[in-house]
Amino acid sequence: MAGHSQFKNIMHRKGRQDAAKSKMFSKLAREITVAAKIGTPDPDMNPRLRLAINAAKAQSMPKDNIARAINKAAGGDTENYDEVRYEGYGPGGVALIVEALTDNRNRSASNVRAAFTKAGGALGETGSVSFMWDRVGEITYPAKAGDADKVMEAAIEAGADDVESDEEGHTIYCGFEAVGEVSKALEGALGEAESVKVIWKPKNNVPVDEDRAQSLMKLVATLEDDDDVQNVYANFEVDEATLAKLSAA
Repeated sequence: MAGHSQFKNIMHRKGRQDAAKSKMFSKLAREITVAAKIGTPDPDMNPRLRLAINAAKAQSMPKDNIARAINKAAGGDTENYDEVRYEGYGPGGVALIVEALTDNRNRSASNVRAAFTKAGGALGETGSVSFMWDRVGEITYPAKAGDADKVMEAAIEAGADDVESDEEGHTIYCGFEAVGEVSKALEGALGEAESVKVIWKPKNNVPVDEDRAQSLMKLVATLEDDDDVQNVYANFEVDEATLAKLSAA
C-alpha cells in the first residue's frame, strides 16, 4: 500500500480529519472556486469542477458551502490563486509531491521549504521527482460495494486500468483524461463512488522502518496543515506490523 494511502488511513483512525474539518472544507472550497473561475460554473460542462464537487461531497461538505464556493467565482473581488507544484525528498530518500493553490508564491515556497528542511529533507526543482509518478484517476468504493471479483469486473467493463481491494474497500485507477467517463460507468454498475479524483501514483514505493515512517508522517502532517497546500503525495510503504504499531500509537 502506498505511503499516502497508509498515512490517510492512520490519520482517519486517530480522528485527525474530524479535528481539521474546517480547514479541509476551506481547501475544498478553494479548489471549487478556482475550478469554477477558470472554466464554467456548470459542473456538467466543467470536468475539473465536477471532480472538485465530488471530492467535497465525499467529505460531507454541506451543499450550501459548495454553492457559495461556486458563486464566489463569479465575484470580481475573488482572490487570484496560482497552482504550484513542489517536489523534493524527505527522510530515507522518500520522494514527495506537494500541490498548492496560493495567492502568495513566496510565502508558500518558504513554508514548504522550511517543512522539508526541518524534517531532514530537501526541496528540489519542479520535475525532480515527478518522473517517478503517473498522473492517474483514482476512484474509491467502500467494501460494501461488492467483493473483489464484482468490482474488478465492473472496473474492466468501465475501462479502468487497475484495481486494489482490501478489507478497507476498493481503489480503482484509470487514465486521468478518462476519469469522468470511467467513474460514470462505474456509478451505473456499483452506485455512487466514495471519492473521485486525479492523483499522483508512484511507479515504485520505498520501504521504510517505523522511525522513518513516523518522521515522514510528521512531515506530511506539517505540509497538509499549511493553508495553501491542497494535496501531498509520498512514495513510501511500511509492512503490516509497522502499520499496526503506527495505528495504535
